Amino acid sequence: MGLSDDKDRIVINVGGIRHQTYRSTLRTLPGTRLSWLAEPDAPNHFDYDANIEEFFFDRHPGVFAHILNYYRTGKLHCPADVCGPLYEEELAFWGIDETDVEPCCWMTYRQHREAEEALDSFAGGALLDLGNDDPTEQDVEHGEVDEADEMTRRLALGDTAGVRHGGSWGRWQRRVWALFEDPYSSKYARWIALASLFFILVSITTFCLETHEAFNPIINRTEVEVVDNVTVEHVYSEMETVAFLTYIEGVCVTWFTFEFLMRITFCPNKLDFVRNALNIIDFVAIVPFYLEVGLSGLSSKTAKDVLGFLRVVRFVRILRIFKLTRHFVGLRVLGHTLRASTNEFLLLIIFLALGVLIFATMIYYAERIGANPNDPHASNHTHFKNIPIGFWWAVVTMTTLGYGDMYPQTTSGMLVGALCALAGVLTIAMPVPVIVNNFGMYYSLAMAKQKLPKKKNKHIPRAPRPGSPDYCKSSISSQHQSPIAHDDVFEIKFQGRTL
Repeated sequence: MGLSDDKDRIVINVGGIRHQTYRSTLRTLPGTRLSWLAEPDAPNHFDYDANIEEFFFDRHPGVFAHILNYYRTGKLHCPADVCGPLYEEELAFWGIDETDVEPCCWMTYRQHREAEEALDSFAGGALLDLGNDDPTEQDVEHGEVDEADEMTRRLALGDTAGVRHGGSWGRWQRRVWALFEDPYSSKYARWIALASLFFILVSITTFCLETHEAFNPIINRTEVEVVDNVTVEHVYSEMETVAFLTYIEGVCVTWFTFEFLMRITFCPNKLDFVRNALNIIDFVAIVPFYLEVGLSGLSSKTAKDVLGFLRVVRFVRILRIFKLTRHFVGLRVLGHTLRASTNEFLLLIIFLALGVLIFATMIYYAERIGANPNDPHASNHTHFKNIPIGFWWAVVTMTTLGYGDMYPQTTSGMLVGALCALAGVLTIAMPVPVIVNNFGMYYSLAMAKQKLPKKKNKHIPRAPRPGSPDYCKSSISSQHQSPIAHDDVFEIKFQGRTL
């Protein structure tokens, strides 16, 4: 019995740490790298030291302990002290499907990939150094240009003819586009970003001041009308904004127009530019000013009606505040956090809707207890005349605002109000921590990517040698086909999954 156990026992040295198990344990997951070690001809295909009778793999020893435990117990757990991409690469090397990760560790394993996917859409531009010249042939030959950066560079520049052929238009297009789109590409781009930020703040300040009475004096205007060959003068009062605020707004709109035209002219992909929400906001905020200036000199009734409508829709100018997302990473992270927390927001809305409906109904009937018998509607003594009115009170109470415009006046109504306030606190407190955690994770990753220095020392791949991760003897004399023909299969599989 003991001799049989010794023959079945196998020693695997991973990164200098010796692990001992049984061949029968490795056979529990057929089709994986470790299961091939249980075959009789395994020493012919892997780095095997016959003197000490052990296999050697130059891989992460800490991760391998969890992988080997998966063969023993049938449960694959993710270590908390290992970076997600590293664990993913190790699983690919050993030929284990990532879907085998236990549910308790699945979110920990997936969170790095979900964060990367969410950040790629807005952090990619900040990481590109589009203001530099194209990489030289020597850099490409010696491997000094990172493949992922080059792929991202090509995607950002678009598939235009000028870029493909390296013409002057392609170079100028890339440089000018980076000046107006990526504040981190060069010092000139930062100056343009500061100028844009200045005009945004001035425009918003002007918009707010235009609503103040001190900047809108009342002016008496005279309108002459001829009725039956008789000249009639009509005097009417009109509010008019002081001229210097209009001039300031005109200067700001001139800058925004110049910026918009430069960005759309040098944009690599015009269709994506038109579809972008921020670009639509830019256009919508600019057009009303020119229409208002063009119609201000007309005296027809239709022109005045259109002019009055345009003055009403001036509020679209406040949308320029969203342009700040181009210059502040935190605002972009906030937008992506809201997008990633859609399920939590829907859950919060559902909870609030249920609570509003329940407590609005309860307060309506609770306030009718003890009503005056001579009151046919039983509502003269209370603010809650019907259930729809109670919706407003329930929303204000559950969100802990408490405006005081509506309040219960009976003992039973006060009890319902107290329950409504407590339920609101608990309802809001449940999904909010998830949203806060999402923001913290995205913000930390965005800051890390923004402050990450360029790598100066490039990793030079080694030729396959005994003990290396890519080592596998090519001569296979066994009648069994190796489940892992070559380690490159795992590397390609890993790269294809992460791209």
